[in-house]
This record gives sequence, structure tokens and C-alpha cells, in this order.
Amino acid sequence: MQVNRVKPQKLQPGDKVATISLSWGGPGTFPHRYEAGKQQLQNEFGVTVIETPHALCDAAWLQRNPQARADDLMGALMDPSIKAIISTIGGDDSIRVLPYLDLDIIHSNPKIFMGYSDTTLTHMACFKAGLVSFYGPSIMAGFGENGGMFPYMIDSVRKTLFSSAPIGNIAPNMDGWTAEMLDWADPENQSRRRKLNPSREWQFIQGTGIRQGHLIGGCFEVFDWLRGTDFWPEPNLWQDAILFLETSEEAPPPSAVLYGLRTYAAMGILEKLSGILFARPGGQISPEQFTEYDKVLRQVITEEEGLSDLPIITCMDFGHTDPMVVLPYGVRAEINCDARQFAIVESAVTE
Repeated sequence: MQVNRVKPQKLQPGDKVATISLSWGGPGTFPHRYEAGKQQLQNEFGVTVIETPHALCDAAWLQRNPQARADDLMGALMDPSIKAIISTIGGDDSIRVLPYLDLDIIHSNPKIFMGYSDTTLTHMACFKAGLVSFYGPSIMAGFGENGGMFPYMIDSVRKTLFSSAPIGNIAPNMDGWTAEMLDWADPENQSRRRKLNPSREWQFIQGTGIRQGHLIGGCFEVFDWLRGTDFWPEPNLWQDAILFLETSEEAPPPSAVLYGLRTYAAMGILEKLSGILFARPGGQISPEQFTEYDKVLRQVITEEEGLSDLPIITCMDFGHTDPMVVLPYGVRAEINCDARQFAIVESAVTE
């Protein structure tokens, strides 16, 4: 199914980018980490970074004031001088912001909006409003990477947000990955590079031929919080979709993914899909355990649902693993099982 979405304008050097705290008040808790992310974003891409009115507020105050967080987003969207909005960090309660969002404002003021993890919830508000948004790095996790940003992420941000050409083939990161946790409370850790694990090719664990579809998904645990709400995608929007899922730093076990996939099967979602993208599991999970998640995917999709032709790629570079690639919601992507390739076949932004 073709999903028509409003695409925002591309970014250019000199543009103004606003940061926003829609969930946890990370910048107020670890200001040095926020400043590192802000400076590295500005230095690499030549943009000017500003803060929405409450982006730097105390975490406890933000927790008590979900409407203020929503007002920040509405205000940034309606400000013609702002060209993009990027989450400072995730958290666990941006679902409380949803009742205060105006979907007409989101649709009528298309701008780049990016973040990941708990920001999944705001992405689904954008999806409901018909806006292409971007599952990608936040200021403090991604742009604020210890010792400097990863080239793989830089390249993805530049190709996805700064160019109106079709994004094209997305190659795996082969320069090493990390999920190491270095305490942000210690400013000295900011200059200490995280330890890298050896990269390997993405795993095409099943599927045949070439399949296309629009991208939809997010953080596995957070995405599931929306079931039963008005922000859960309508049944027709699952038709031919490519579902991307990643697990958080809390490292939910394979059994949790199993139960979630069974729920999607019972809802009639899996049978409609054109493919599934599953990220390298987040949290402190050893690479030897990654195959346990692959087994769960096969168990539900192949053995229980009989969808052996449905393409599935695992151990991909997005979400709670670094470096990460940017995935645009609602934009058409392609899985080529024969060539073992994944591509985004259209642009995500306009001129």
C-alpha cells in the first residue's frame, strides 16, 4: 500500500535546529553531556542549535509538567525560523505528552523531527498526523558520543536529512559497534572512547525475492505501550509495511519479544507486512545471545504463522546500539533477499 506523507524540507548549514526534552530531563541532570552533543552537532553539520523553552529544565519539574513539554514541541513547529527539532534524550513518560499535542499543527508545519527510544511515542503522533519523522540519534545519545561522533552515523544523518536525493542502499556498519555504558555523571568519561565490538554482516534469516514497503516501528517496549490508544496505527496502515523494532538498554529477554510478536500475529499485523528489521539487541547482552532473538522471530513468524517467505533482517545498526543509522517513518524501503541488501528507495526530505 502506498502511504502518502508530508515530507519536511532538508537541512542546510546555517539552519536553526531546536532541541527538546519530551521525556526525561537529561540536560538538566548532566549539562556537560548535553553541551558535548550540542557542540558536536554544530561543528560537524554547520547548524545553529537552540533550546526550546523548557529543554534544560530540572528533570523533576519536567516530569510534573507534560503540557509544558508538549507546548515546546508545538511552539518549535510553529516558529518559521526553526528548521528541525531533535530530542535531547529518551526516557519513559512522553506518553503523558500525547493528549496535549495538536495533530493539525504537526501536519501543517512539516519539519524534521528526530530521536529514538521513548521518542517512539512522539513519532507515532507524527505518523498519525501524516508527517515523515526520523528514528535516529538524540543530542545526548548519538550526537554526544564520547570522544566524537561515529562516522557511520554522521554519514547517515547527512544522506537522510541534508539531501533530497533518494537515500539508496544502506550498508552495515563494519567499523565496530558498542553498547558500553560509561557513567555520564563523570565528566572525564566524555573524552574516553567506548570499547568497540567486532562488526559482522546483518543477518538475513529468512525470506525470498524483493519486497518493498513503508517504514514503521520503533523501540519494542515503548511501541507496545500505544496498543489500544488512538495513536496505534489503523489496520490498513500495516498493509505492505516494513516493521522495524529494537530493544532498549533494559535488555528485555527473548521471551518478551516472543509474547509481543504473538500479539501482533493475533492482531493480524504480521501477515500484512512486507518485511521485518530487527536491530542488534540493546543493553548488556553478549553477541552470543543475539541468536536467541533470531530463534524467537523464526518461531513465531515461520513455525507458528507459516510466513516463511517474509523477509527478516536482524542485528541491524539502529536504536540502542552505536553507531546508528537513521530510519524515516512512512518512506518506502526495499529488502532484497537475493542480493542481501536493504535500501531506502526514495528521499525523506524535500528541497
